[in-house]
Amino acid sequence: MFFGGILQLLLTIGWWLNELLGRSGIGITIPTAIASTWGHVILMVYGFPTFFIFGFLMTTYPRWMNGQPISYHRYVLAFGLLITAVLLIYIGLLTNKAILITGIILLLMGWGVAFYALLQVYWQAPARDKHYESVLNFALLAGWLGVLAYFWWLVTEQHFFLDLARHAGVWLYLLPILITVCHRMIPYFSSCVLPHYQVVQPSWSLPLMGISVIGHLILEMQGLFAWRLIFDIPLMLLAFHHSFFWDLKRSLTIRLLAMLHIAFLWLGIALLLYNIQSLVLLWSGQFLLGRAPLHALTIGFITSLIIGMSSRVILGHSGRVLVADNLTWFCFLSVSVIAWLRIAAELPGLDKMNLMINIVTAGSWLICLLPWFLRYMPMILRARVDGRAG
Repeated sequence: MFFGGILQLLLTIGWWLNELLGRSGIGITIPTAIASTWGHVILMVYGFPTFFIFGFLMTTYPRWMNGQPISYHRYVLAFGLLITAVLLIYIGLLTNKAILITGIILLLMGWGVAFYALLQVYWQAPARDKHYESVLNFALLAGWLGVLAYFWWLVTEQHFFLDLARHAGVWLYLLPILITVCHRMIPYFSSCVLPHYQVVQPSWSLPLMGISVIGHLILEMQGLFAWRLIFDIPLMLLAFHHSFFWDLKRSLTIRLLAMLHIAFLWLGIALLLYNIQSLVLLWSGQFLLGRAPLHALTIGFITSLIIGMSSRVILGHSGRVLVADNLTWFCFLSVSVIAWLRIAAELPGLDKMNLMINIVTAGSWLICLLPWFLRYMPMILRARVDGRAG
């Protein structure tokens, strides 16, 4: 699964960079079956993150709940459907909508196979406490329904379903999953390497997160953008509270751990930008920050966390020492720099340079992640260096 995720991440960024170059007149504009922006949505929200998410959860569900490992054939079937789906989505974007729709159908099927495998572990595992997995299951279902909404938009051209797909993908799928995984894993990883570490996992965190993301989505869909702060302020305070009590400062002494803490800090930063946006909207009716909050969330938080978590998982599952070398550290920090560049493209005074800054951002993103790809992809494809199975 991680193989597909890493490959898809690079292809998605490369495809978008080519689109931006075409818009600027520097490159060649390639016609697409639908607006390229909406192709960007399915690839960035439901494409590359999904491989990492299922790759991680199909390994951790049995461990977290002391359940039976997921069978090899089901894992391969899910991966085969998902990777074929993505291939058809690219072909469909470049040729015709029918192939694109076929790709979306296969994406729904692959998602369904992987999700059902997780549900079987969930139903059969003897563990009594399954509250983390329950939240994750709801988020995975919301993600599947988001893809279904995208499919329905392609079939009916009713724009409501496109809006639902793109907003639900971020707020009901990606955020709940990543915040839940952070709540479960960051304190645990920290306690393993930081002396006298106090584990902080408040029971109120996930319910508050759930209320906040659902409330944000409802107001977003209703066009009540200024009032999103009703739910964004509590979620922002939760994020900064956790960053502080999870001991971000101490984590900086251990790079591999710091990557997770820094990525989570981006959640608070993104929500701060959302709240500034809402306050300005209430005051003046202007979208002062444009899409800066969204890209702080998607690049700063989501992409950084996926890079940080997948680096750790790949190192561990390939039998290597859990240490982030200079290249890994550089590639990770580069994502934060790229997030700030993308935020800058939306700021007043720089909006006229938006396209060029976006080109620089996408190009830098691709250049910085390519060494990470070359370092970690061979680890996935080769046998463990410690001789153990896996």
